[in-house]
Amino acid sequence: MTSPDLINDPIPKLLTRLAVPVGTGFFFNTMFNVVDTFYGGLISTRALAALSLSFPLFFIVLAIGAGTSMGATALIGHALGSDQREEAELFAAQAISFGVIHALFMTVGGVAAAPALFRLMGASGDYLDLALAYMDVIIAGTVFFVGNYVLNAMLNASGDTKSFRNFLVAGCFLNMALDPWFMYGGVGVPALGIRGIALATVVVQAAGNVYLLGRVRRTGLLSGRSWQLLMPRREPFRRLFGQGIPASMNMLTVSLGMFVITWFAGRFGKEVVAAYGIGTRIEQIVLLPAFGLNVAVLSLVAQNFGAGKLRRIRETLTRALRAGLLMMAGGTTLVFAAAEPLMKLFTADPLVVAHGVTFLRVESLLLGAYVILYMNNSALQGLQRPAFALWIGLFRQIIVPVPIFWLLALVLGWGPPGIWWGFFLVTWSAAMVSVLYTRRVLRLATEEADAALMRNGNNGPPP
Repeated sequence: MTSPDLINDPIPKLLTRLAVPVGTGFFFNTMFNVVDTFYGGLISTRALAALSLSFPLFFIVLAIGAGTSMGATALIGHALGSDQREEAELFAAQAISFGVIHALFMTVGGVAAAPALFRLMGASGDYLDLALAYMDVIIAGTVFFVGNYVLNAMLNASGDTKSFRNFLVAGCFLNMALDPWFMYGGVGVPALGIRGIALATVVVQAAGNVYLLGRVRRTGLLSGRSWQLLMPRREPFRRLFGQGIPASMNMLTVSLGMFVITWFAGRFGKEVVAAYGIGTRIEQIVLLPAFGLNVAVLSLVAQNFGAGKLRRIRETLTRALRAGLLMMAGGTTLVFAAAEPLMKLFTADPLVVAHGVTFLRVESLLLGAYVILYMNNSALQGLQRPAFALWIGLFRQIIVPVPIFWLLALVLGWGPPGIWWGFFLVTWSAAMVSVLYTRRVLRLATEEADAALMRNGNNGPPP
């Protein structure tokens, strides 16, 4: 099948063609995490809590990879939209070097910092040992995680969202086979317990590197001369840093926000931490359509910005927001009504279930806000305006939540519901700010394009 034409094909058709494979892939990626959660629960509630405790640190690895991917997608997509093929190939090769260097730094830093971070979140004794046993293996495989994100950036920029979907689907089924094998041992493998869950994840990511590299080579972005382009260069690294690091830092604020929530939740017991971990995985499943639209918006805006087609950018954002909000209306109803049976799929602990039900019902009311934030941040990334996402991330994850959680959960004595309702207030406020800022950026970009047309003596319609 031929690649879609992101700067000429109808927007509704492109949104569907790009978003559906991404949403499908993320569904299986979430199932991947659900399988890990299920097997962690078979070990013990303490092991389940250890997985939840590890997720904020694990998310740092994902944040660096995803931020690098978003930055690379924006730059490669812009170059392709501007018909600058050699520049696109240069950014593709430099993105690999950029990603590997950051992965090595994260590996060293993660091993050194993990014990202190887990203790800060309240872990000690066996609880700490379980969290470290899992996280040490994940950190050792950082380069594979980042590698897949970088390779997927090249595919997304080219309009190929199906290859990564294929990897995520196959990876989910492979993980289902590896988790029990590595946990319980057999056929020459010792019983590794919670380490086995982590090792299965790393093996799947390494296999993904091999598959995705082959798919990228078919796009022509990586070729025989790409090895000559791998040596770090100042200007491409500066632009990748300028585009990717704000996106990574924005996602890191999500990780820090998880640290904040986990710290406050930990004041009320391991059951609350476990409930939060399960609830976030259920929430991820419901948000899958938004994740697909998120990638589609970034790819479309990046190429059309390169081609100077601002009208298509506005149409992309409007249609994506409309579709995402409609789907999340259904998700809100489902999660609110089925919170208890959803929690019972993962744990029989009645206290964990009770806390999880409260969390899910409040969180279900936030799904629309997440759609607004995701779509606007992706559009701004494609417009090469990534800094706003970082600032709004700091606002909604750290600066405001800390005093709000402290006031509601501790001072006023609301307990865990104070954390959940505090996040509700902060997230909707951030969503409204993102709407105002994105509209302003698009208006200014349109005015600049119109002014350029007038200077060139072109009285045709605006782009």
